[in-house]
Amino acid sequence: MKILLAPSEGKRSGKEGCFDPCTLLFDALCPLREELLDLYDGILERGDPQALQELFGLKKPDQIARYSRLYPRKAPVMKAVLRYDGVAFDALDYPSLSPEAQRFLDGNLVIFSNLFGPLRAADRIPDYRVKQGATIAGVAPEKRYREAASALLDAWLAEEEILDLRAGFYDRFYKPSQAFTTMKFLKNGKVVSHWAKMWRGRMVREIALAKATNLDEVLALPLEGMHLLEIQEKGKKREVIYEVE
Repeated sequence: MKILLAPSEGKRSGKEGCFDPCTLLFDALCPLREELLDLYDGILERGDPQALQELFGLKKPDQIARYSRLYPRKAPVMKAVLRYDGVAFDALDYPSLSPEAQRFLDGNLVIFSNLFGPLRAADRIPDYRVKQGATIAGVAPEKRYREAASALLDAWLAEEEILDLRAGFYDRFYKPSQAFTTMKFLKNGKVVSHWAKMWRGRMVREIALAKATNLDEVLALPLEGMHLLEIQEKGKKREVIYEVE
């Protein structure tokens, strides 16, 4: 089973080593990643405040200055699952997992980066920032990765059950061609929006702790604060709906 997850715009800084985009999931994507890195570096080099603000999705000068100094190819790296620092990843809390649960996620969690495309949780990436939906020097990364990576992902996932916990925007990067499962979280009968990220992160954590190997095992998990309401199926998509506290 493979779990698909969106990234966070916030990142943890630091770590060590050098970045090599050709070590990431699917070496066939290396030329595209290099192309986007060249465009990203070009924006940093030009230093246009408006372009930087649009790329990063930031307004505070000190935050813009921080990312404008970070050239990904020269930056230290850490696992992608540790690099991202948002609501879902806080709820996942990868560092507190057992080594066995961490290894489970290293091999089964796929994160969709706005700069690097599909990544394994264990892929080592630098600090960077690309706002969701931003273009990179006029290039829409979600469109380019959908064109370049969809067939690769379809082949890689062909024998897997797929749990797609990404926000809807990331369908623009990839939409499975085979059967897949999504999840929706309701509170008092209303769809949870921003805090759905927290519930997704908690779901991934519980799956990792149980080392669930298929979706039936996921559905059987005793999940604190989540109550299974119903399962809806339409075509190749199965949507599991939970009421949350």
